[in-house]
Amino acid sequence: MPVKKTIKPKTVKTAAKKSATKTPAKKAVKKPAAVPADKADKRITEQRYLVLKMLDEGKAEDILDFDLRGRSSLADYLIIASGRSTRQVAALAENISKTLKQAGHKILHREGEGTNDWVIVDTGDVIVHILRPEVRNYYRLEDIWSQN
Repeated sequence: MPVKKTIKPKTVKTAAKKSATKTPAKKAVKKPAAVPADKADKRITEQRYLVLKMLDEGKAEDILDFDLRGRSSLADYLIIASGRSTRQVAALAENISKTLKQAGHKILHREGEGTNDWVIVDTGDVIVHILRPEVRNYYRLEDIWSQN
């Protein structure tokens, strides 16, 4: 008959105490303070206003403004505009970026500046597409967003 070893409860408790003391205490992780909704809305509204103002001042054509809140997690607003030439498309994108930065907003990404046929300025909350008319007619972005 095999011999059973009995473990004393005292031994088990001691082992548990030792292992518990060896693990480091968890540090409290500080979460960044959330931006109040009214401040975030004000910031987004200002970004949108500045973009539309710069497009208007730069003589952009066929400016469309889509409200994506509740429809997409991509951004809150999508703005599509046309520039008559690659030079105008580049100038519009540069002026938008410069104006937003001067107002204290961040530009997360700019894309398409090599050819300047289609330039995207992304602030995270507002995405701006500036295209030459031929490129805009080919991709028809406004049809995609107006269907939803």
